[in-house]
Amino acid sequence: MSSLYKPILVAVVGVGLVGGEFVNQLLALPKQQFQIVSLSTSKATLFAAHGIAVTHDSWRPTFQQSALPKTLPALAGELLELVKAGQKVVLVDNTSSEGVAKMYPDFLAAGVNVITPNKKAFSADQALFEKILSASEQSGARYLNESTVGAGLPIISTLKDLVATGDTITKIEGVFSGTMSYIFNNFSTSAAGGPSFSSVVKVARENGYTEPHPGDDLNGADVARKLTILSRTIPTLRASLPEGYKSVQTRSLVPTALDNLATGDEFMARLPEFDAEFDALRADAQKEGKVLRYVGVVDVENGVIKASLEKYENTHAFATSLGGSDNIIMFYTKRYGARPLIIQGAGAGAAVTAMGVLSDLLKLS
Repeated sequence: MSSLYKPILVAVVGVGLVGGEFVNQLLALPKQQFQIVSLSTSKATLFAAHGIAVTHDSWRPTFQQSALPKTLPALAGELLELVKAGQKVVLVDNTSSEGVAKMYPDFLAAGVNVITPNKKAFSADQALFEKILSASEQSGARYLNESTVGAGLPIISTLKDLVATGDTITKIEGVFSGTMSYIFNNFSTSAAGGPSFSSVVKVARENGYTEPHPGDDLNGADVARKLTILSRTIPTLRASLPEGYKSVQTRSLVPTALDNLATGDEFMARLPEFDAEFDALRADAQKEGKVLRYVGVVDVENGVIKASLEKYENTHAFATSLGGSDNIIMFYTKRYGARPLIIQGAGAGAAVTAMGVLSDLLKLS
């Protein structure tokens, strides 16, 4: 390799479940390709302009022993100096922090590329999204966010390719939430009857498929955020959601009486009170030979973007193809005609999410 070759410098923000897995996967790559210069949490940062000499086994104890208190703006200043020195620099944000997301325009304006599975920036109000686009266009720094929808599944890259090659997107329809997928795959099947809704949610929570407060999944906001991200990738819909995910037509499955319960334990204690309502929804679907699925729809032709509980025939792919917490997404386009392009697989989990982040990083090399 030429002595003039410069590795891409990587600053990692967030080294928890996904972030830690990302660091491990990154360190397994050839050392000449990338160089970690920073590891950060919300409380401390380990920074070395010439690279942090760590391995799969040593990076975490090294960080714990050597990291110092440092603000994100201070880190941004140090990364800017590296850009000025002619280095290619990437910020990898593995957090779900809104504060970090709001700084993307600053990093991009400074010439720092941004890669992230954090949905906050790309599904918030239109003003922040436009600032991100503008900063990227002016500096040439790129933002890549494959893992914001479907973890490691190639959903955003597929949509970008369809758009870039001139295909016309007519509709996107899918099961975008691993949590909702698991719940309804078990609650609503082609067989008569079934377990109570609250019991399925309880098992999902115990197995780690839900947030600590299941209401954070059942309110549909996560699906609405993903639909916002996809919609903004389609040129004709780029400005269609001025308030971001809050502009999406979203049906919450949280009973109104449980809306303001502070803890997940309180929520689960009272959820059985509403099992009869969910049983009735399932029974109505079964009478029609259908199942219930919580889906996201981007109907480009009719300008409808919604996250909702819908009924599907027992023979539909959403009824027959899904298992566990799988995601499944259908792209209806002019070129693909009546038979949509389908992407399916695990849409959650640290390993596949980190893989999606790493695949974005490789696109910069």
